[in-house]
Amino acid sequence: MLRKIEAVMILVCLPLLLTHTARGGEGVEVKITNDGTSDIFVTVYDMNTNPRKIVLTNARINGFTSVPISLVGDANGEANLSWTATSTDAASKKCGHAETTVSNSASVSVHADSACSA
Repeated sequence: MLRKIEAVMILVCLPLLLTHTARGGEGVEVKITNDGTSDIFVTVYDMNTNPRKIVLTNARINGFTSVPISLVGDANGEANLSWTATSTDAASKKCGHAETTVSNSASVSVHADSACSA
């Protein structure tokens, strides 16, 4: 009976471990930091996943505040992310966006200081 349980555990767990390793192994911890004084709404996408995964959805980040997130690392242990930001002030809407590659414990500055495209 014990051997059957061991066999089932191997058959179930081994593919999960191999899948995790193929996706880059460990997660990459990153801080998303609002680098301005005004509050902004931020969305962050993990570009190492297929399809890309939304990690932070329209989160309000106060001025000069950081939000920790975890992303999937690539074969080099780096995370590829994309972010968009919009100001919370509806009267004078501002936007921002960028893509970047970061390593573990990195901080990514986000901002909404440009005109929004239609």
